[in-house]
Amino acid sequence: MDQYLFIKALHIIAMVAWFAGLFYLPRLFVYHSINAKKAENTKMLRVMEYKLYYYIMHPAMLATLVFGIWLLALNPAWFQMGWLHAKLTLVALLLVYHVSLGYFLKAFKTGTPKNEKFFRLYNEVPTLLLVAIILLVELQPF
Repeated sequence: MDQYLFIKALHIIAMVAWFAGLFYLPRLFVYHSINAKKAENTKMLRVMEYKLYYYIMHPAMLATLVFGIWLLALNPAWFQMGWLHAKLTLVALLLVYHVSLGYFLKAFKTGTPKNEKFFRLYNEVPTLLLVAIILLVELQPF
């Protein structure tokens, strides 16, 4: 079995798991904002948010990064290509987004940090980053 293809498959699997969380957690924040005054609902949502962030998203993010770095180690010539620099910049933005979700997760413990409209819009950020990253990797335009 080709080592590169196996690592690439693991990278994609981890990335899909990470993005599932990146798509779903802000949606939970929408529901949390809507139900801010319903203690029973917010208690359940806090548990769901916490488990999603720490038990699924963190490990998936770390696995995505480890397998991505491994792929780069197998293909150091990529560092000479502009598309990789653009992709890594977008991945850095994705990491900032991930951390920001952790900030909001903690902020919900003391209240509602933003309204549902904010989280509905904020939920679109990973979609835009995903599209741009996939296009850069597959088309390698520069």
